[in-house]
Amino acid sequence: MSIIKSFSVGNGDMFYIFHDSDNFSIIDCCLNDDNRDKILKEISSLSNKKGIIRFISTHPDEDHIGGLEYLDERVGIINFYVVGNGATKADETGSFKRYCKLRDHNEYSFKIYHGCTRKWMNLSDEKRETSGIDILWPRTENIEFKKALKETENGGSPNNISPIIRYSSPGGVRVLWMGDMETEFMNNIEDELLGILTEIDILFAPHHGRNTGRVPAGILKILNPKIIVIGEGDSEDLNYYNGYKTITQNSYGDIVFECKNNRFCVYSSKKSSINSLFNSSLLNCNFLYTIYINKYPRFI
Repeated sequence: MSIIKSFSVGNGDMFYIFHDSDNFSIIDCCLNDDNRDKILKEISSLSNKKGIIRFISTHPDEDHIGGLEYLDERVGIINFYVVGNGATKADETGSFKRYCKLRDHNEYSFKIYHGCTRKWMNLSDEKRETSGIDILWPRTENIEFKKALKETENGGSPNNISPIIRYSSPGGVRVLWMGDMETEFMNNIEDELLGILTEIDILFAPHHGRNTGRVPAGILKILNPKIIVIGEGDSEDLNYYNGYKTITQNSYGDIVFECKNNRFCVYSSKKSSINSLFNSSLLNCNFLYTIYINKYPRFI
């Protein structure tokens, strides 16, 4: 069994995967004075049960790296996965400075790109099993990606250097993250993405589910997600993906996916129910529903 958690952090993203194997992965960081102690306590407690801890950064905007210095001090980030970039900022916060330090570290930094391999991200050996994580994008030779890199180097938005990250659980549940990739950029690289992407079960909508990050129809058809998670933001800015089953973090708070065998169960910190996730006071989420992979249609 593996656990995926999407934290309710307001205008930002932060996730972890408690893998079925000896791996613990954190994707992005958005800590503030109100949530920092609680989140760090949970992540520290769970990550201590695993031999490998990795942090995957989608891009260096403050709502995805906020409080990175506190996380680093608490867990000690020695596996920092990042798209190779030379991002600059006019206003260098403590979090951005820590990002740059980890990004440029000779030992701790691992640059991610389409098809990259690494123990124990997607390679197993006699010591431990793979985490089940694959990087589907970027293709670093792509012209549009190179334009996005250049914009980032010049102090512009880093949204479109976001990688596409896929997690496949041992039971077959497939989950996709796209950072803050924007719709216009996805339109420009759609032909390449259609040759890379395959059907998934859970999609964390890019750019927090905003209209500016709406996944183009052609790409969405290939992905065919059973659930789309829409992040927190003003309702007028969000795209609710009509025709697909969605969970909005504004309404449900922290969201947990329990992946086991050929199904995943969904839990929410705001939805009342008598069933709780293996009685964990740390996760503090209540049962919503179960979806079986390849058994029920999308709408249940």
